[in-house]
Amino acid sequence: MSKQTLIVIGNGMVGHHFLEQFVQTPAADSYQILVFGEEKQLAYDRVHLSEYFAGSSHADLAMGTADWYDANGIDLHLHEQVIAIDRYNQVVSTPKGVYQYDQLVLATGSYPFVPPIAGNDHNGCFVYRTLDDLDAIRASANTAKTGVVVGGGLLGLEAANALKSLGLQTSVVEFAPRLMPVQLDDQGGALLRHKIEELGVQVHTEKATTAIVPGTESRLRMNFSDDSHLETDLIVFSAGIRPQDTLARDCGLDVGERGGIIINNQCTTSDAHIHAIGECALWNNRIFGLVAPGYTMARTLAAALNNDAEAAFTGADMSTKLKLLGVDVGSIGDAHGQTAGARNIRFHDEQTGHYRRMVVSSDGQKLLGAILVGDNSHYDTLLQYALNGLDLPSNPEVLILPESEGGAPTLGADALPDTASICSCHNVTKGDICGALDAGCTDLGGVKAETKASTGCGGCTALLKKVVDSELEKRGVEVCTDLCEHFPYTRQELFHLVKVNGIRTFRGLLNQYGKGQGCDICKPTVGSILASCWNDHILATDHVPLQDTNDTFMANMQKNGTYSIVPRIPGGEITPDKLIVLGEVAKEYNLYTKITGGQRVDLFGATLSELPEIWEKLIAAGFETGHAYGKSLRTVKSCVGSTWCRYGVQDSVGMAILLESRYKGLRAPHKVKMGVSGCTRECAEAQSKDFGVIATEKGWNLYVCGNGGMRPRHADLFATDLSDEALIQAIDRIVMFYVRTADRLQRTSVWLENLEGGLEYLKQVVLEDSLGIGAELEQHMAEIVDTYQCEWKTAVEDPEKRKRFREFVNAPEQKDPVQQWTSERGQRRPVLEVVSS
Repeated sequence: MSKQTLIVIGNGMVGHHFLEQFVQTPAADSYQILVFGEEKQLAYDRVHLSEYFAGSSHADLAMGTADWYDANGIDLHLHEQVIAIDRYNQVVSTPKGVYQYDQLVLATGSYPFVPPIAGNDHNGCFVYRTLDDLDAIRASANTAKTGVVVGGGLLGLEAANALKSLGLQTSVVEFAPRLMPVQLDDQGGALLRHKIEELGVQVHTEKATTAIVPGTESRLRMNFSDDSHLETDLIVFSAGIRPQDTLARDCGLDVGERGGIIINNQCTTSDAHIHAIGECALWNNRIFGLVAPGYTMARTLAAALNNDAEAAFTGADMSTKLKLLGVDVGSIGDAHGQTAGARNIRFHDEQTGHYRRMVVSSDGQKLLGAILVGDNSHYDTLLQYALNGLDLPSNPEVLILPESEGGAPTLGADALPDTASICSCHNVTKGDICGALDAGCTDLGGVKAETKASTGCGGCTALLKKVVDSELEKRGVEVCTDLCEHFPYTRQELFHLVKVNGIRTFRGLLNQYGKGQGCDICKPTVGSILASCWNDHILATDHVPLQDTNDTFMANMQKNGTYSIVPRIPGGEITPDKLIVLGEVAKEYNLYTKITGGQRVDLFGATLSELPEIWEKLIAAGFETGHAYGKSLRTVKSCVGSTWCRYGVQDSVGMAILLESRYKGLRAPHKVKMGVSGCTRECAEAQSKDFGVIATEKGWNLYVCGNGGMRPRHADLFATDLSDEALIQAIDRIVMFYVRTADRLQRTSVWLENLEGGLEYLKQVVLEDSLGIGAELEQHMAEIVDTYQCEWKTAVEDPEKRKRFREFVNAPEQKDPVQQWTSERGQRRPVLEVVSS
C-alpha cells in the first residue's frame, strides 16, 4: 500500500512541534512527510531570540537537528519557499519544483507589521523577527550610537533589550498611551515605563510617526504628528504581527476580514485537505500570538489526523510571565476586568516598585485575572487559582500582599489538584508529572524529557520544580539540588569548576558544563561566582547581562528613578575635610543626605548621567565606592574604643578600618556586615552582624553568622581572646568557606543553620583545619585583597564603561523633565504619587 503525502509549509516553532507530535502517532506510518522552510536554518526558538545578541548561536537556539529529521523519515527543504498552492490538483509549487500532497499543513506564522510611514524603507530601518534580521541589526549597530524601537508591546520591549545589549542608547516609541496596552492597565503600564526608564531606556508614548527622514546629528530623524521629533541611528519596527496568509488568499481559502486563515476546532480550513496552525490561523475570529496556543493547535491537528473524535482546539490561556529589560511583568486571564460584575483588588508599593491587581468575580469567589509588575513571585499561585477555578480565600487580598503585611504564602504544590495546568505550552498537568514520576522518572530533567514541560517559553520552570520536588519527597526520593535546568550542579560545585578550571565568563562555563541559554537563576549566581573568584570589574563585557540594576549602575536605584551614592567610610571614621566634600557635593547636586545605620553618609537623588560626575569629585577627595549596591561587604560598624572611651579595652576603630579595608569589594552569595566593639558594653551591636568582634583584655572575641532584618539572629560565639593575626586568619577562612559553599542569596545565618554539623563543624574546618584547606582559603583571600579596584574609579576612567551612564538620546546633559520634587525638613525629595484603589 503506497503512502500518502503530508506537506508542512513552515519550519518555525509551531511547525516543528507539530512534526514532533505527529511522528509519534500511528498515522505517521501512512505518510511521506515533506517540510518547506523559507529560512536557511532549521527551526529555532524565537521566544529567546534576543539571546542571539548575548552570544548564542543558531545551534544553541535550534529546536532539532538534521539527523532528527532523517531519523523520522522527513524530507526537509530549507531555503525553499512555497510560492503557490493548487487546490484543484493538490500540489504546491516552489522555485525548484512541484510537489503533490494529500494533506497540507500551513504553519506559515506571521510577519512583522511595519506602519505605513513615509521613509520606512531607509537603510537604517529593520524588523525584529529572524536571525537574518538580527544579523543586519548587529551590523548596523557596530557603527551606531542610538537606536529606536517602534512598538511598546512584548516584542518591542524584547527588541529594546536587544538594542541595549548592543551598547546603544535606546528609546521606545509607542502609539498607545502606555506600554504593553494589551496586557497591562494604566497603573501597571506607568510603573513598567518608570522602571524601564530607570534603566536608561527612554519611552515615548502617544507618538504617531508621520515620516522618517535623514537626520542632522544622527542618521535618521523621526517626525511625529505633534510636531516633535527624535533623531537616531537605526530604527527597529516591532509594532505587532500580521498573519502570513498570502498563500491561503491566493488559492481561495477563507480568510478573516483583517487577515488570518479561518480554521475550525480541528484546525482545518475551508478545504478539508488543508489545515492551519499557529499565528497564521484565525480561530473564532482570534489570532493567537503566543507559542503556547500554537503548540495546542499542533497537538490538536496531530490527533485529528489520527481520527481522534475528541480532538478540538477550543481557545487558549493567554497568560504571560516575562522579564522585560530585567523587569518582572505578569498578566493573567481577564486582566482588564471586562467580565460583567468583575471587581478589583490592587496593591501598589511605591517603595519597592511593585504593582499587583487582582480581578475577582462579583461574589469574590473566583479569580478572573491579574496584573503583576515588578515582582512575579505571586504569579504561579494566582495562575493556578485562575486556571483551575479554585475558590479564593475569604480575604483574597492576602494573595497579593507581602507576607510582612499579612499576605499568604505561595500556593504549595500539594494544594494543586491533579488537573492543575503546570505547563500551558505543552499542556502538562500536575497529574501528567505524577504519572511520569510513577513511570520511572527520578529527577526534574527526566520529567521534562518525558512530558516536555518547561521546554516552551520556560515560564513554568519554578512551579514545575516545586511540584517535582514535592512529589519526589512523597515517594522517598532524594530531591535534586541542581542550581537550575541549565547547570546540573549546586552553586558550590559551580564555584569549584570555575576556580579549578580558570573559567572567567558565563558563556565559557555554559559551553563547558551547562546547556541552553541560562536563566534568571543561574546568570546572577554565576556572575557572583565569577566576581568572587577573579575580582573582575562588575561592568566587564560578559558580566553586564548577569547583573541586576544596582550592580549594573553601581548605585542603589530609588523608587523615583534616581540613585543613591554611598561612599565608603571605613569604621565610620572620617576627617573634617572629607565631611566638607560630602556636603559640597550634596549641595552642588541638590542631594538628600542621610546618616546610615552603618556609619556612612548616603546621598540620594542623583540621576543616571550625574553618577560619573559625582564619583569623580568624591574620588578626587579620597573616597571610593562603598559597594552599597552589591552582594559584598557593606560596612564595619565600630564604637570609639580605647582611643576615647573610658571603658574601651582595645582600639575598635583601628580594627574596624583594618577589616573594612581588607574585605572591601569581595563578592559573596549575599551582603555581609561586620561590627567591632571596644568592650563588652557592645555599642557597635557586633552580635547582630554576620561577623562581630568584641574586645577583651586579652584580645578579641569573634561572633559569627548573626543578622538583623525580618528574621533577626543573634551571632554565635566562635572563638575567644584572639590576637589580631589570629582574628584575621579566622575571618579569612570563614568568609572564603562561606563564599565557596553557600547557596545563592543565602545569608551567613541561614548558611550556618543549613551547614551539616553546624557551628562545631565550622570550628573544626577553620580552627583545626580538619579539611586541610586553611592555607588555600587564605591564599584565595590574599588574591582578592591584592586585586581590589574601586569600581567607580575604573568606570569613570574607561570611556566605554562610562557610556552606560548616558541617560537621554541626543541630549546626554538633559535632566528628567517629568520628575517632580518637594522639600522635606529642609532637603529635596521626590514627590510621591498618591494611589487609592
